[in-house]
Amino acid sequence: MYEQFRDIGRDIYTAGLISSHGGNLSVRDGDDHVVITRRSAMLGRLREDDLIRTEIGACQDDEHCSRELVVHRAIYHACGARAVVHAHAVHTIFRSLLGDVIEPIDSEARYVLGPSITVLAPQQTISSPEAAMMLAQEFAGGAKVAVLRSHGPFAVGATLEEAFYHISSLEVSCRILDLRDSTGLPVLGAEGSQS
Repeated sequence: MYEQFRDIGRDIYTAGLISSHGGNLSVRDGDDHVVITRRSAMLGRLREDDLIRTEIGACQDDEHCSRELVVHRAIYHACGARAVVHAHAVHTIFRSLLGDVIEPIDSEARYVLGPSITVLAPQQTISSPEAAMMLAQEFAGGAKVAVLRSHGPFAVGATLEEAFYHISSLEVSCRILDLRDSTGLPVLGAEGSQS
């Protein structure tokens, strides 16, 4: 399991989706446990002791876990995900400041994620019960990724790799949207019409 965390953490960092100590990863370990990255771990340089195995409910092992543990737990309780990835993807965060949905115009993101990704705006975005509840509802409804305004995307998957794929697909899509907006040029939509 360590190798999966190490490889995905490194990929998230080298893709520029987090700062040196940002983001967090977790996997559901059986029915009763979660393995999550340590608080302030460097995902680009994960060591074995950066992974903490804790229970699916609050317990004494929580002290050194990522602050987002409350969110990861809520997501696992809400849906059948086996992995959760959270990143601070720059273009995705920027797009989250512009509206309540992100609507990809590229075919890859539309195929992988659907026609729109919800942007959620809890009063407190970092490790709050409100954010956890809002994200849990979104994933219970079948979403693969959702974004907390100004904080970044959370994604689910059967594996860490799949959850990372969802975040990276969204980030590439947001870059494409930013290019469209920065040039002001008309682009052809998915169906061949200009948008």
